[in-house]
Amino acid sequence: MARPIKWRRVCCLPEKNTFGPLDSPPNAERCVTMTIDEYETIRLIDFEGFTQEECAKQMNVARTTIQGIYSEARKKLAEFLVEGKVLSIEGGEYRLCEGLGKGCGRGCRRRNRGRCFAEDER
Repeated sequence: MARPIKWRRVCCLPEKNTFGPLDSPPNAERCVTMTIDEYETIRLIDFEGFTQEECAKQMNVARTTIQGIYSEARKKLAEFLVEGKVLSIEGGEYRLCEGLGKGCGRGCRRRNRGRCFAEDER
């Protein structure tokens, strides 16, 4: 029997989910897709200053899982920047956190900003 998926806890969806050169229309060959959980890992480690261990605890997965996610996310960011491709952030194995006091720590955007970016647009 296959092992069940362990969903990664993500506090918020990105404010914008597509980035790229202004002079280039998006197409499949010129697009890099980063998952929501890869985005959250980059946000926590590089933007919020978490260690991989702290990030793993925040996302409710093992540190070795975070190490792999982080490595893939950095490769995708490098490809996006160096080759001038369009970056799209979507999909992945994640669940949004339940908000304040539900197991999220200092990196939770709902806790720090009162609510999630994605909720602002609803």
